[in-house]
Amino acid sequence: MVKVNGEAVENIAGKNVYEYLSESGYEISRVAVEFNGEILPKARYESTLLCDGDCVEIVSFVGGG
Repeated sequence: MVKVNGEAVENIAGKNVYEYLSESGYEISRVAVEFNGEILPKARYESTLLCDGDCVEIVSFVGGG
């Protein structure tokens, strides 16, 4: 189980961060990801695999004026 934004999420271990974000409807260019306590560079989204016990925080940027 992987914890995403404070909630346990089943069946995502083995996916990479990019896959999870895409499948969950996030717009990759408008998010920041903290992975196990450290900011994850976008260049590493595809090479970073989610494993049981990982903790992910996703922040979406919203424009407005």
